[in-house]
Amino acid sequence: MADKSLTKVILTGAVAGVIGGGAMLYGQRGIEDMQATHQKVATNAVKTTPIAADTTATSAYNKVSDAVVSVLNFSQTGKDAFQEASEGSGVIYKKAGDGAYIVTNNHVINGAAQIQVMLHDGQKVSATLVGKDAMTDLAVLKIDPSKVTTTAAFGDSNKIQVGQKVLAIGSPLGSQYASSVTEGIISAKKRLVEASSENGQNYGGSTVIQTDAAINPGNSGGPLVNFAGQVIGINSMKLSTSSSGTSVEGMGFAIPSDQVVDIVNKLVKDGQVTRPAIGIGLVELSAVTVDDQKSLLKIPETVTGGVVVMSLTPNGPADKAGLKKYDVITGIDGKTVNGQADLREELYKHNLNDTVTLTYYHQAEKKTVKVKLTQKLAS
Repeated sequence: MADKSLTKVILTGAVAGVIGGGAMLYGQRGIEDMQATHQKVATNAVKTTPIAADTTATSAYNKVSDAVVSVLNFSQTGKDAFQEASEGSGVIYKKAGDGAYIVTNNHVINGAAQIQVMLHDGQKVSATLVGKDAMTDLAVLKIDPSKVTTTAAFGDSNKIQVGQKVLAIGSPLGSQYASSVTEGIISAKKRLVEASSENGQNYGGSTVIQTDAAINPGNSGGPLVNFAGQVIGINSMKLSTSSSGTSVEGMGFAIPSDQVVDIVNKLVKDGQVTRPAIGIGLVELSAVTVDDQKSLLKIPETVTGGVVVMSLTPNGPADKAGLKKYDVITGIDGKTVNGQADLREELYKHNLNDTVTLTYYHQAEKKTVKVKLTQKLAS
């Protein structure tokens, strides 16, 4: 398009030159007339119109931005000397009694000898660690509430929709970029990503929200916000390179708010999270070939989702309830289990010594059984 426009200008100049001076003079006079007309209109009636802001995104940001903080992790370098080791983000979600409570990522404060929080207005205050949970990568901090003016509200992450617009707020690359906001959509409601404890215990995975809102180092612990200004997730990680080494863009992950609320309540109450286990090793049914499903599992062809029991803890809850190797669990407490994420999500809503109802297939026979959760997940 630019080349065509340039050619047109050159040709016009060439024609004017051939026609002669009269044409050139007329051309100049025409330009003078247009300029005069433009000036006359401008001085008489033209007014600027205010640019319409995206009030939905702006109002959502304004509702929660004052509750978003930077979290500073300090390591100890001497007897009384501390040095900033890393920075992340967090969000103030509650004021109660003598404290204001902040949720952030466990990896943001992990190993800290001292923690500080920089508020929205730039003030820095000391923070104490209330509790942390490596499996969900969540931690709760407590600060003096006197400086806190705004707390954020959690929305229901079960109600989110793929394609829904969201904002990520935090401190990408550190507190010098505090309160930065990026916009994107929810790319997937549930993804299962690998998770492990600080001592190397592999938990098999955590259920997260996938978003294409820009998330960078320093955004960890900050909120993922819907356009109603509610926190629907806590930003935790991004995928920048695939297993094959391919560069990846627009793949960030946030811990769903329903999970966050459950964990922070337990951390404030007990300082830690104790999880029950049903005492099985498993693989997802989708990982088993169709031939093996027919010959080994012998389940009906109509069963397309679930988890396959591959091993049982001797005398564990599932073993005591009568489950066997190659049984396929398809439900828990009446809710469908399509894979490991569904089973974990429902199981971890329970406490030790609770009883759950499992629906499963033993070959072609569909069964239900009550399982008492007496086994604690290793941590």
